[in-house]
Amino acid sequence: MRVIFTTWAWPSHLYAMVPLAWALRAAGHEVLVATQPELLETVRHTGLPAAAVGRDVDALAAFHAIAFPPSAPPGKGARGGPRVVGLFAAIAEAMAPELVALGRGWRADLIVSEPTCLAGPVAAAALGVPHVRHLFGTDLLGNAGPFLHQALGPLCDRLGLPGVDLAGAATVDPWPSGLQAPAPSRRIPLRYVPFNGPGRLPRPLPGGEGSGLPRVCVTWGTTPARVDKRLFLAGRVARALAGRARVVLAVTAEQRSLLGELPPDAYVVESAPLHLLLPRCAAVVCHGGAGTVLTALAQGLPLLLIPCLPDHVRHSAAVAGAGAGVALPAGTGDPEVIAAALPDVLACGAAADGLRAELAARPSPAAVARELETLVQLADR
Repeated sequence: MRVIFTTWAWPSHLYAMVPLAWALRAAGHEVLVATQPELLETVRHTGLPAAAVGRDVDALAAFHAIAFPPSAPPGKGARGGPRVVGLFAAIAEAMAPELVALGRGWRADLIVSEPTCLAGPVAAAALGVPHVRHLFGTDLLGNAGPFLHQALGPLCDRLGLPGVDLAGAATVDPWPSGLQAPAPSRRIPLRYVPFNGPGRLPRPLPGGEGSGLPRVCVTWGTTPARVDKRLFLAGRVARALAGRARVVLAVTAEQRSLLGELPPDAYVVESAPLHLLLPRCAAVVCHGGAGTVLTALAQGLPLLLIPCLPDHVRHSAAVAGAGAGVALPAGTGDPEVIAAALPDVLACGAAADGLRAELAARPSPAAVARELETLVQLADR
């Protein structure tokens, strides 16, 4: 079986699919990751074969406009639905023709795409092969079919397609079922296996167990700082928690200069896979990105969430609604509000551990790979 995984140039969307892609490789199937040129080097760091398709699109400008609309303060309830749909349609326009050509020349049997990469279902329709959606968090576009079909109309016309089945043959879903919206196609639950990108094994975290303070990991993913440095609140959070927690800051090398002055006992770890830091922590404070949230829940850790973008708001509300964390209003930077929320977060440990147990009981990537084999075999009959 020959499988193309496709995503546009956003690393966290790629990382969500890496464990399943490797499971298919380990089962003896051919796997190729097709993406925009900007992400090609990141794909190579996963060890998977890569191919560039189409051209890059300035997604950062669109996300900046969503986070900082003229009529609202930064991060305060920005609603970017029309802008986001337009962005995803523009990315599909940039990628789809070359993705179709690649799939035809490579003789693909299946296309797997994250839900915001609309070039995936378009190419699958043009090639006449099954398409599978691979979610990375809440199903952000599951109910957006009418808007997406309208936005993709000109592209489908150019490719001679009467329409596109955006729901796909199935939806691979790593998100906890109780926190998820109904899928538009058959749902295939997937055990979440963290892939946080390449990085170094962190040094052992410093002691201090006798202090009586909980160890809390503060991380702001990779998205907020890329969109605008004002959205990167990790340093502010660390200062707010001084004296209430032993803070471990998980950042990239590029983010360290954004932290500002830190409390003397704050500990900074650069470019370490997040899941290796968390076993000795009691909670996670973050922006609500899907990868960070799932990595914390896979360890059974409650979360304090301060969202930046609309998808972060959705993830944060879902976690808080399940009792596995506390969500503050988007963009909250008040140190007293952040510090006061910590006891409530720590009290969410039992609910977070329940979600950990649910995720651990799900089918492994290897099991899901076998299910995709069956899906393709049935489609060939």
